[in-house]
Amino acid sequence: MTTQPDLQPVAPTADDHAVKLLRQMLRIRRFEEKCAELYTATKIRGFLHLYVGEEAVAVGVMEALRPEDAVVATYREHGHALARGVSARSIMAEMYGKLEGCSRGRGGSMHLFDAKTRFYGGNAIVAGGLPIAVGLALADRMRGDHRVTSCFFGDGAVAEGEFHECMNLAALWKLPVLFICENNLYAMGTRVDLAQSETNLAKKAASYAMQAIGVDGMDVLAVETAAVKAAATVRAGEGPIFLECRTYRFRAHSMYDPELYRSESEVAEWKKRDPIPALAASLKAADVAAVEQEISSEIQDAIAFAESGSLEPVEDLERFVYSERTGRHSGGPLCAMDETDRRRA
Repeated sequence: MTTQPDLQPVAPTADDHAVKLLRQMLRIRRFEEKCAELYTATKIRGFLHLYVGEEAVAVGVMEALRPEDAVVATYREHGHALARGVSARSIMAEMYGKLEGCSRGRGGSMHLFDAKTRFYGGNAIVAGGLPIAVGLALADRMRGDHRVTSCFFGDGAVAEGEFHECMNLAALWKLPVLFICENNLYAMGTRVDLAQSETNLAKKAASYAMQAIGVDGMDVLAVETAAVKAAATVRAGEGPIFLECRTYRFRAHSMYDPELYRSESEVAEWKKRDPIPALAASLKAADVAAVEQEISSEIQDAIAFAESGSLEPVEDLERFVYSERTGRHSGGPLCAMDETDRRRA
């Protein structure tokens, strides 16, 4: 049986910052719930991995980041994108496969991307974002930029070779990476203690001579506190830091998942630690109601925007296969590889 971490109750607070955190978590929760409805109605197609239950991690970490920092995420990234500042409109349009989406409708749920907010995926491959994050951080270090690259990944990524390679290189080169392991106890349908001989994943990262910390991922204030301190250390040039946020997803791995690997009672127990009502309980009911109304309007606007969006024309099917700077669609020469192939033909 899986066990819950030693969780502490959220300290009562009623300040504006708490309302801000609640708003962000509720935006993610309501957005995800609506996406599930739209998927059932076949408005959204393909794969869909929801972030319900894990909102405190994305919201807490984003509070530690600056606009110039980079964010690399997983395929369960809607919450990360919303918390980072990618608009609900562009995300929903992407879900619908519309041209107005943040990836022009070509990526869908698992491949959200937004250069303006330095949100570099949405990566569908398990652990695929780790090398990207290390590369971004290496570039920052070589330029002398004091920026942080935050990299989100699940506990399943710890079993991949890229994890170990990236931990080693980041520590060896003292790269400015904030690694965020969202340990929700299940890599798809495999319980963590059936896949990892050492279930304290922070210990694995610590073996690469980097600071590694475990934090209650169901407490947005605890995540924020740990992330703010860690980001400041990383930004100061003291090397990477690994945060293991112990959390839990309330819904299935994806919309196709029959959830045969865990019991309903286990899910019910974890729902008692839901980070949203835990924080909402410390606020006035009027504050919560106002936030809910605001979010409802935002989501309805995003759906209307997506519904009225346009599909990419068939004529653009080959667009972006080659760089527009030198490729076929720019009026310039073909790319070097294409020109070589043409001469050989």
